[in-house]
Amino acid sequence: MGRKAAAKSGSAQVKDTGAGRQRIRAPSPAGQAAETKTPRVEPPAVTRLDLPAPTGERPAESGPLILTVAATPDYALLDSGRGEKLERYGPLLVRRPENQAIWEPRDPARWQDADAEFTGDTDEEGTGRWRFPKVPLGETWPLTYDGLSYQGRFTSFRHVGVFPEQAAHWSFAEDAIRKANRARQTPVRLLNMFGYTGVASLVAARAGADVTHVDASKKAIGWARENQEMAGLGDKPVRWICEDAVRYAEREIKRGSQYDAILLDPPKFGRGPKGEVWQLFEDLPYLLSLTRALLSDKPLFAILTAYSIRASFYSLSALMGETMRGLGGDLASGELVIREEGAEPRVLSTSLFSRWSAPDD
Repeated sequence: MGRKAAAKSGSAQVKDTGAGRQRIRAPSPAGQAAETKTPRVEPPAVTRLDLPAPTGERPAESGPLILTVAATPDYALLDSGRGEKLERYGPLLVRRPENQAIWEPRDPARWQDADAEFTGDTDEEGTGRWRFPKVPLGETWPLTYDGLSYQGRFTSFRHVGVFPEQAAHWSFAEDAIRKANRARQTPVRLLNMFGYTGVASLVAARAGADVTHVDASKKAIGWARENQEMAGLGDKPVRWICEDAVRYAEREIKRGSQYDAILLDPPKFGRGPKGEVWQLFEDLPYLLSLTRALLSDKPLFAILTAYSIRASFYSLSALMGETMRGLGGDLASGELVIREEGAEPRVLSTSLFSRWSAPDD
């Protein structure tokens, strides 16, 4: 499966039209044959693995935890309001929709300096186009995160190839991997499902992890490979897998594969390369059960992030807690937020998360 529905994946996606938005056909004139309907193609039948239910106590829970990303030379949230946000990505000022920004902008005049503006459909899963008020810009431009180079891209789904709020998870993962590798004889094995353009995978590889990156979009996988070369990490052990995340996890369990750390960043809705359908509320519990089965005897962490859903982080916390019964450790759940740059900054909520981490040795 790809990243958020059409947001972080170039794979085919279906827009949620809502229950009340239906197409009405005019009745056929008397005696005229009814219009022939195209047969519906059903997704392939799914047989799920029968996994044992976790037992034991739930992990200790801390939080709610708010992970905040502040301005850096690489990225900054300059202003937000009226359903939009103004961001700085490297040298470029980017203006695009943001449903959470229901307040007024602090400095409306500053928005006129934007190098790129997203126009058209502003739904999370909609499509539109970019406008460049100053000079025409190419599809891509170079970006960095903490010295790691990668490529930004103006996509038709208003996204630019990176979700900067994830930096809080990247930093946590990098520190945990480096610490564990100092105490182990073999490198940490990390599985990144719904990996999108690979920044998290590259951060983990730079820290010394043996990485498996899974995404359903061939375009995203190609982009991630380009980022690996751009970052100068072509010699690092990263496997790029274009496959449905659930099907891949099932096959890995059957093969007896295990991972020390797992990242999950699923969409609300998506389709796999063979027509597999992903519905977060229906499929996430099963995917987390697969995640538990894939964890090694000495696991480090499992991190789940969810975007654009009508739920509380308490829901993710309860689900993760049940999944990780008997493993001990700590469970922290909350929100990822970005703090505006400048005086009297506000914070913009971007997503929910739940993070399980193993007990300290």
